[in-house]
Order: sequence, then C-alpha cells, then structure tokens
Amino acid sequence: MMYRLAIFDLDGTLVDSLEDLAASYNEVLTAMGCPVYPVESYRQFVGNGLIRLAEDVLPADRQSDADIKRFCDMFAEVYSRRYAENTRPYPGMTELIAKLSSGGVYTAVVSNKPHEFARRIVHEMFGDTFTEVCGKTDDMPKKPAPDLVLAIMERCGVQPDDAVMVGDSSVDIQTGQNAGIHTIGCTWGFRGRDELTAAGAEHLADTADDLYRIIMAHQR
Repeated sequence: MMYRLAIFDLDGTLVDSLEDLAASYNEVLTAMGCPVYPVESYRQFVGNGLIRLAEDVLPADRQSDADIKRFCDMFAEVYSRRYAENTRPYPGMTELIAKLSSGGVYTAVVSNKPHEFARRIVHEMFGDTFTEVCGKTDDMPKKPAPDLVLAIMERCGVQPDDAVMVGDSSVDIQTGQNAGIHTIGCTWGFRGRDELTAAGAEHLADTADDLYRIIMAHQR
C-alpha cells in the first residue's frame, strides 16, 4: 500500500536553488552596505523563512524592523529577476513527481519560501503536476508548524498514516512530526544526512529512485 499523499519541501528537495538564493541575498546585502557571505554559508541560512534569514545575515546593528523590512522588500525585487538563473530540479525529481501523480499519489509542496515564488518556480519547472503548492503567506504559520500540512491532508481526504513529509532539513522532519505523519529525508539537499538523522527522519533517500521505492512500498 503506497502513501496516498506525499508533501515535498521545495528548496534543497525538489530544486537546487542555492546559487540563485545566495546571489540574490548578497545583492541585497551589498545594496544595504552590509557584508556578504559565501554561497555555501546559505545552506544553513535558508529554510526558516525570509524574516529569519534577514535576522541571521544582517549585522547586529542593522536589526531594526525598518532594516528587516527593507531587506525583505529588496529581496522580492531582486529574486524576481534572478530566481531561475541557475535553479533546476534535482536529477530524477521531475520524472518522480510525474510517476507518483500518474500512480494515484497526491503530491503537494509546502515551502517557507514566499508563496508567489514557490508557485512560480513549481509551475515553471514541474508544470501543473502537483495537487497543491503552498508557500509562506501572512495568514498561515511557517514550518515547522503543521497547519499547511494538516489543511492539505483534510482537502485531500488523507489520514496521517497515509501521508509523508519529504524534505532536506530538520525543519521539514519536524513539520512532519508535528503533523503526525511519516517523514523521509533527502540527503542530496542543503543540510545533509547527519542533520536528517538527528532530527529523527524515518527514512533517508539518496536518489529520486530511492524516494520512489520508499513511497510506493509504504505498509500500513
């Protein structure tokens, strides 16, 4: 009995967006007269939402509400130009989502990326394959809060034991745990195997083929 619903994180799980995110954040920091960071540093910064990232990367003396708002507003403008320069689906993920959908598995995206960008990237890189795509909005708490996951489960009519959260970070695993559903960690993403294991991921997938086998082999 396969899972009936697979909910995916976006950045670091479905798509490798690190270069575009880092370039966009660094462009904003430069414009604000702040130090920039190496691309690899953003592996730890991304995943908790834009406001949290702004708090992490802005200098201690630039943490006012006005500075954080300026950072977020500027990022929206910069990223709208740069979001697809280097961002691509990870190997096998486009085919995986198509196979799951055609095989009767509901697929959804829950991301802490702003909603407009999450929807735009998923549509341009995966078409309309996903049942639902949900990014961060002002009216719903961000991951690891389970609210979006629970709402999708209700709309799809899926019980917790038939749903799984798929992601590359502890935030994703915690989201699944908070929603009372199963979890799969993707080791190819931004954070890696050690963080996923420490977070308590039930399964680890090293490739899209691994992920497909785990989802289709679920036993109630």
